[in-house]
Amino acid sequence: MSLKKTLTIAGSDTSGGAGIQADLKTFQEHGTYGMNALTVIVTMDPNNNWSHGVHPIPVDTLKSQMETAFSTGIDALKTGMLPTAEIIQTAGEAIAASGIKDVVIDPVMACKGEAEVMFPENVDAMIKYLLPHAKVVTPNLVEAGELSRLGRISTVEEMQAAAEKIHASGAKFVVVKGGKQLKHEKAADLLFDGEKHYLLTAPKTDTNYNHGAGCTFAAAITANIANGQSVKDAVLNAKIFVSAAIEHGWKLNEYVGPVMHGAANKFPKTEVEVLEL
Repeated sequence: MSLKKTLTIAGSDTSGGAGIQADLKTFQEHGTYGMNALTVIVTMDPNNNWSHGVHPIPVDTLKSQMETAFSTGIDALKTGMLPTAEIIQTAGEAIAASGIKDVVIDPVMACKGEAEVMFPENVDAMIKYLLPHAKVVTPNLVEAGELSRLGRISTVEEMQAAAEKIHASGAKFVVVKGGKQLKHEKAADLLFDGEKHYLLTAPKTDTNYNHGAGCTFAAAITANIANGQSVKDAVLNAKIFVSAAIEHGWKLNEYVGPVMHGAANKFPKTEVEVLEL
């Protein structure tokens, strides 16, 4: 028996809900063999309202990790939190040199619970070194606004405009995640394949226990592609997977509640509608 090999180039969430921890749990739930190249360690201070500490990994250590993983024959990979322009460039150049085509870029720009801002040079580096190699890129509304240079986004029409601009930067498929800030009655995400826009909707879950949802969604897309699904099917099934994870999110402590990464394989699946716009 052999498994498809999936790689996450991302940060470590010490609390276990997001980052490489979410990715590896999600890869496991999809029957792939997960590996990781660590870019940063994120810690939380229980004595200071769970404030985040961000500790980047040395670039040479990241290079050695990626060399190790690439030598095994990776079927699909994703990126997550890349904290500096140098690390973004290093990851992008290594991905380009690897020749791997099934690449999912999750352009993480902030830790959840922290101010959603990013240094301009990091955004520039993402556009230059990551987007041209992305089969799929999965920004949230803030990230889509940064990558498209359109600023604040809050409607489906603005999501479409942002997706088209991001696609023009090299990404083959763009998935803009709606989130709570989107003006829509359902939990809506937009998929753009370069020609057509598709709106994927599911019932909204009224919860604050959604830590790790974005990482989980991108990791599920990665695993689905590794397992041979088309991008459209991979995104659809990833939304079904993450919708269940959010619905069954739970309280870790007084500060955070993660999604339940294995919920889709334990409970009835969430129905997702796909509408061509």
